[in-house]
Amino acid sequence: MPVATGVATGVATVSGEGLRSSLHDRGQRLTPQRQRVLALFERIGEGSHLSAEEVHQRLLRSDERVSLATVYRTLRLLSSMGLLQELELPEGGRRFELASDAHRDHHHLVCVRCGRTEEFENPGVLQAGERAAAGHGFRLLECVLNVRALCPSCAAAE
Repeated sequence: MPVATGVATGVATVSGEGLRSSLHDRGQRLTPQRQRVLALFERIGEGSHLSAEEVHQRLLRSDERVSLATVYRTLRLLSSMGLLQELELPEGGRRFELASDAHRDHHHLVCVRCGRTEEFENPGVLQAGERAAAGHGFRLLECVLNVRALCPSCAAAE
């Protein structure tokens, strides 16, 4: 059974002990189930967007027993800690990806029919976000654009 020994977040890495300490500070424990979820995202790497159900199915296929309810709770916790990034879809679904400081200002194309998600970067979007924030006296923290579209397969099926 794989155990997460570190979490890549751009240049910084949170060791297993650092993660345990961070969880302890929040009144939480580093459970085997949490380790399994985090290890899955480390294996698949940046740019992979999984729903809670997909995380659950992948863990089951690897003979790693984690309940779906535990997966949901773990994804929320790891997102609140900044280890995972949550992508909220307008249709009500959520997808998660490994967080990365080096890949922070990226955007998503999301198929509204099948949920396929592709990342892209565009400096113009970031510049527009910086101008909008500055124009209202805000300090920009991140700039994320989610483009709702139909992927080629779903568009062809219409």
